[in-house]
Amino acid sequence: MLKPSPRQLKFVLNFFPPYVGSGIRTKYIATDGSRVVTTHRPRRVNANLVGSAFGGTIQTMTDGFYLFMGLTRLGGDYNVWDAESHVTYLKPGRGKITADMRTDDATFDLIRQKTADGEKYLHWFTTDITDGAGDVVATVRSRVYFRLKERARPQLV
Repeated sequence: MLKPSPRQLKFVLNFFPPYVGSGIRTKYIATDGSRVVTTHRPRRVNANLVGSAFGGTIQTMTDGFYLFMGLTRLGGDYNVWDAESHVTYLKPGRGKITADMRTDDATFDLIRQKTADGEKYLHWFTTDITDGAGDVVATVRSRVYFRLKERARPQLV
């Protein structure tokens, strides 16, 4: 399977019909997979009955990005997929809202350590969705599955 570059992924996502229809824009993807920024601005055609962002749109702003970051940071020797997601809504998402997803080297060092023997590891990532004033409108917790592929595991003699 071909893995898109961050630039290719950003381009594709900004024309991906579900993202276009919901008003989600991918603003930034770091080439090393350490950061992704998405935004949403509720409009008449993509806002809920009270004029704010739909809850599903808020969750979708982060969906799949930690998987992409994991694949980018760890390379092709790992199975990576989204396992679950939880959203806590704190206030209506009116105006432009932003999801700024970041990962650091220490997180992926931990993932490598936890999966070195071939065991699966489920890691939680947390993203605050903020409005234009910097207030948190929702917190999304994404749990991602990691496992070193069998071909990459140390062979026992």
